[in-house]
Amino acid sequence: MTIIDYISDDNPDAAQRLKDEVETKAATLPQHPRLYRAGRVPGTREMVVGSNYILVYAEDARAVTVLRVLHAAQQWPPASG
Repeated sequence: MTIIDYISDDNPDAAQRLKDEVETKAATLPQHPRLYRAGRVPGTREMVVGSNYILVYAEDARAVTVLRVLHAAQQWPPASG
């Protein structure tokens, strides 16, 4: 289940607003992929979306790939074991 689906269960309007904001901000990444902070996982970067969400992405010479959208309270990378 994605974070959008999870939010939508309780508040479809909030889920749609978050989805729109994530899509709008992610669309800017190809022009300036290194504008945002280095990620906690090597080879990733992190963009803050709104006040509570983090878009984790990777970039190479050909593309920017969104890996995950996390709530700021979530641990990334997930704890092992």
